[in-house]
Amino acid sequence: MRRKNKRRTFEHVEVIDAGAKGKSVGKAPDGRVIFLSNAVPGDVVDVMTTKKRKAYFEGIATKFHTLSDKRATPECEHFGVCGGCKWQHMAYEHQLYFKQREVENNLKRIGDIELPKTTPILGSKKQYFYRNKMEFSFSSSRWLTQEEIDSEVPIEDRNALGFHIPGMWDKILDVKKCHLQADPSNAIRLEIRNFAINQGLSFFNPRKQEGLLRTMMLRTASTGEIMLLIQFYDDNTEQREVLLSHIKIKFPEITSLLYVVNQKQNDTIYDQQVVCFSGRDHIFEEMEGLRFKINAKSFYQTNSEQAYELYKITRDFAGLTGTELVYDLYTGTGTIAQFVSKNAKKVVGVESVPEAIEDAKANALSNDITNVDFYVGDMKNVFNYEFIEQHGHPDIVITDPPRDGMHKLVVEQLLLAAPKKIVYVSCNSATQARDLALLDEKYIVTKVQPVDMFPQTHHVENVVLLEKRV
Repeated sequence: MRRKNKRRTFEHVEVIDAGAKGKSVGKAPDGRVIFLSNAVPGDVVDVMTTKKRKAYFEGIATKFHTLSDKRATPECEHFGVCGGCKWQHMAYEHQLYFKQREVENNLKRIGDIELPKTTPILGSKKQYFYRNKMEFSFSSSRWLTQEEIDSEVPIEDRNALGFHIPGMWDKILDVKKCHLQADPSNAIRLEIRNFAINQGLSFFNPRKQEGLLRTMMLRTASTGEIMLLIQFYDDNTEQREVLLSHIKIKFPEITSLLYVVNQKQNDTIYDQQVVCFSGRDHIFEEMEGLRFKINAKSFYQTNSEQAYELYKITRDFAGLTGTELVYDLYTGTGTIAQFVSKNAKKVVGVESVPEAIEDAKANALSNDITNVDFYVGDMKNVFNYEFIEQHGHPDIVITDPPRDGMHKLVVEQLLLAAPKKIVYVSCNSATQARDLALLDEKYIVTKVQPVDMFPQTHHVENVVLLEKRV
């Protein structure tokens, strides 16, 4: 039989650093690292371990002897229970410091290449209410507080509309106010919750796979337009229309009111039919006069204002003069490709998701952009010698891969294509550093610019300029 992890306690542990996934770092008396979920660098705490590994512990701070001067008062009443915004208890200037240091450490330690001095991280003007897309889950079995569990008072209302408790797929925190998306986000969510309860509409039970209301997605645009999508499990037309009609009347400012009936095991909508109940089936975003059509399945950067800053940095690093052929790898809905197109001779975008390429083509058409072409397919298969022979040798490549970074075959093809410059945008500086090491034989990193897209979290974007070695 496997032994259960025995919990241990350590006293007066100094929290010395911020680590991966938003955790802070302390040192046990035997020198092993302790990853803590509820402390800030500079705190001195007593710790109870929750997991033991060969080289480290995981634990929680149970008593605070000294509070760090890096601390801030969290804005949200759900902080510490909700799985998001794990750094609300750290002042923003210190969040930026640790994000920048993470980027620098990953590039140096994993990349092990020659680097220029990193430009100071670009912080977000908004530290709260910056997201343009939020997804919430309904549940008939909400997360109960310890006080509720210990109380002898019967708990009648078990419905919730909010976020999953970390590590618990079937437990939902009932969110009273979320500080990530601006009004009317909270008003819409709370109205839906309260109306559904008053009308006796059932909330989803993931264990039993039953109930009417499953999830809701809310998108807001800088144009003021709003998209709301309700995902239903039961296909009950009467109840569905009661709710949607109420929302339509209560919130006439909603531009796009959509629904999905999804009776699969999982709640992803990408293989589901989206039905438009009222208004348009899309909303529009704008950036420097460009309009981007956003539907329910579209990818768009979730912090619109910082996306604009990120794209400006990308364009500046590319240093376009109007004569270049640019390849935009992992183009998504083609936002970067279209953003840089006015400064390039031609842009070729490549993406693996067919729906994203359809959006990219439609947006280019509506924006009267004629020097951008988009192609769909798995990057490692599409981006090859024949593709380059057909579409031209790129002068500059912009690449913005997913968190896993670029496939090694894509890196190999970049080395063979040998464009003058590569602008590498990444949401994971660890995999970015790995790829930079592979490119080091032909390229030198000349600029590094971290960008904070997600305040109150540990996530950070990074833009790197690589120039061909002479």
